[in-house]
Amino acid sequence: MPKRILQGTVVSDKNDKTIVVKVERRFTHPLFKKVVRRTKNYKAHDEANVKKVGDQVSIQETRPISKDKCWIVIEA
Repeated sequence: MPKRILQGTVVSDKNDKTIVVKVERRFTHPLFKKVVRRTKNYKAHDEANVKKVGDQVSIQETRPISKDKCWIVIEA
């Protein structure tokens, strides 16, 4: 099964080897036919602690690393 890849913005880098990435998705509302934006935060593993707040990153789904963390940062 292919692993999902998402793009987002780093909103927090305060944890050691962990960043919080805000991912926005857009879709058309089924009833009102308007474009709706929804955001979700994902915790991602950043081994080298190089990503800072405001950076655009790609994250990839992986095995669970901790209780909340099952994404890793892709170096691209």
